Parts: sequence; C-alpha cells; structure tokens
Amino acid sequence: MQGNGKAGPKDNLTRQVPGMRRKLTHVEISALYADNPIVQNLVDIPAEDMTRHWFTLRMKDDQLARDIMGRLADLKAKDAFKQMRMYERMRGDGFISLGVTQRNKFDLQDPLKLDNLLSVDYLHPFSSMKVSELLINNDVFSSDYGKLENLRISRASRSGIQTLATESLVHYSRVLHDQTRRLEDEEQGISLLESLYDAITVLDTSLWSVGQILHDFTFKVYQSKDVENLTKEEKRELSMIMDFMFRTEALAIIGAEETLTKQTTPVSGIKDLLDFVWDYIASAARMPKSVIKGQEAGTLAGAQYDVMNYYARIISAQENELKPLLEYLIRMLLWAEKEPGGRIDPDTIEWEIKFNPLWSVDSKTDAEIRKIVAETDQIYLSNGVIGVDEVREARFGQFGVSNDFKFSGDDAHWQGVANEVYRAWKENRTHG
Repeated sequence: MQGNGKAGPKDNLTRQVPGMRRKLTHVEISALYADNPIVQNLVDIPAEDMTRHWFTLRMKDDQLARDIMGRLADLKAKDAFKQMRMYERMRGDGFISLGVTQRNKFDLQDPLKLDNLLSVDYLHPFSSMKVSELLINNDVFSSDYGKLENLRISRASRSGIQTLATESLVHYSRVLHDQTRRLEDEEQGISLLESLYDAITVLDTSLWSVGQILHDFTFKVYQSKDVENLTKEEKRELSMIMDFMFRTEALAIIGAEETLTKQTTPVSGIKDLLDFVWDYIASAARMPKSVIKGQEAGTLAGAQYDVMNYYARIISAQENELKPLLEYLIRMLLWAEKEPGGRIDPDTIEWEIKFNPLWSVDSKTDAEIRKIVAETDQIYLSNGVIGVDEVREARFGQFGVSNDFKFSGDDAHWQGVANEVYRAWKENRTHG
C-alpha cells in the first residue's frame, strides 16, 4: 500500500548511495583507455599541453644553457615527461627511471649522490603497473612526511617465450615521481578514470542510444486489410519483399484501400540530455568541452574564458608539479662530470626554468589587442608616464616587433593596467 514513497524500502533515491567507490584494476583502466577516444583525450591532452611548448633554460652562460637543452633533447626528456603525466592521469602514478653512471659501484636501493655522477644515460617513463609497493613516510613529525622514500619495482626481461621476473628495492632519488591524487591512508595515487567512471559509462550509453536512434530514425508503416488473412510465412515474405523494394525504389505501388506512411523517431530533448553529460564530464575533469572535443591546441578565439582558465590550471601544474622534477634533472646534468660544462655546483651559478607561453590568440583578437595596447601607450605618453624611446624599446626593440605585449593575462591583469593608467591620468590632471 505504501508503494514507492519517500525514504521507503522501494525508494530508488534512498537505495542509491553516493560514495560507493569503484576501484578500477589496471586491466579495466587499459580497456577503458584503449576502447574510448574521449578517455584518451582526457588523459592525453593535458599531458601534451603541459609539455608541448616545453621551457627555456636561462643562464648567464648562454652556450651552457643551449648545451643542456641539447642533452635533454638527446635524452628525449620532453616525451618522457609527457608520458609520465599521462600515466599519472590514467593510473594515479607516473614515474621516470634515471639511468646514470657513477664513479663507484652502487645498488639501486642506495641514495643517488649528485656529486658522484659521471653522466645521465637514459630516462624511461613507466606507470604504477611496474610498482608493487610504495614506501611513504607516514611520520607526521618528520620533515619528509608524505614523501616517497623507497619503491619496490618489478623488473622483468623476456627472451623468446621465457620471462625472467625479479623485484628491486629502489631509492626514491633514482626516479622522478608524479602523483597529484592520493588518499591519506593509501600509498598509490588514484586514477582520474575512477571518479569519471559513471560519467564515462553514461557517455558510452549515450553514444549507443544515439546510434540506435539514427538506425531506426525513420521507418515505413504499410496498412492493408488483406494482411489479416496472411499466414506467418506469407507475412514474413511480404515484409522482406516490401522492405527491399521500398528501400531501393522511389515508387511504391499499392492498392486503392492501402496506405503507406513514414514514421520518424522524435528526438526533442535529446540535445539537453547530451549537453548535461558533456557538462558533467567537463566539470569533473576540469577541462572545457571544446578542449575535450579536440579544439586546436593553444589557440583562443575571442573571450574564451573557460579555455583561458584551463590553460591557467596547466600553468599552475607546470610550476607546482612539473618544475621541481625538471630542476632535479637539470641539477643532475650540472653535477655530472661528463655532461656539458663538466662538474658544476648548481648553487654556485644563477639559472632559471621559464616555461614557454601555452597559447596565442587568433589574428582578429590579436589585432584588437594590439590596438588596445597602442591606445594604452598613447595614454601613457600623453600623461607623461613614459617616453617615446621607452615605448619604442619596449614594443619593438632591436629585433623588430616584440610578442611580449600579446594578450597573455586575465581580466585581473587588464583591470590592473586600466587602474594604473587611470591613476596616472588623474594625477597629471590634478597637477595641471
């Protein structure tokens, strides 16, 4: 008698409990990635955006900076870091093994001593599939709390059909580790696909449903009083013949009292449902729909604030997550005796990693911005904030037109510029 009332045993909403975590296995993750191109975009695109334009190494010795960048190219560091971030998003943890030559014999479980390096020989990206155990410092009163100390790595080599599998305890200083999502009571990171699993399932269902709708979008209805007198075999034969004829011929020949109509599947409201699925995935992945769908990388058209915010998050990830790992690798190259420059203590020289701009605007927007910048310079000149020579040097320099004034900030940046111009104008107006 109670039926499906609120909070009753038959209430579907009550029976659906949030927080029922589905922990994906490596096999399930591999299947999702291999089968679904949208999953591939969710995993690959941010990793590609983080490393696509790479970085510039600034040093007082320009030749040394170029040599080190050349060594990074030889080591295929750019591709290795991209693969590491892809593994982090897909499986929760991404690693790069640091193959080095040292002066003395060493074990992998020994800490890597930078002042004992001769050369950096290779960089091999791998995922948590190769790691059987992560040893994390869980002492809350330790300065290294939450940091990786050692990891147990599966090392397998195959010769023909025979496989030799061994495990080695490796010190954390001999690998680069990328991990951004981890629960406090767990060691390994959380795959991005776990939190997106329900949305991916709904998206896959949507694709199948739309396919079914398109397959049966239109169908014909044949009405005749003589159909009632047909046997099952005659109905089957008639259906087959008429289906063939009406699919291949534009002319239908029927009796005077017979009718043939075409029915269409109603699709009103489907767009709203599909948009909801896309909005949910974009929100959960923190990626604009246009980026997930494959918008040309690094290009903005007009005020695409959602894409600008996405690139701002990529810049933040570069600075907070990628930069420390790159700095550690460059310090290794500087310390290594047989690398460019010989043995150099990184702390005795000035050097800096500067990530290259991630995006540019289209030609129309760029022209509008150049006009705004020119008008801003005119206001500066009119109010005596800067001189003509300063504008010429800042905008053109000795190498022609500079790209430094291209739009690369956000609304707050431009609001700050506007406030500064207004303040200068107001002061000059006040003082005559």
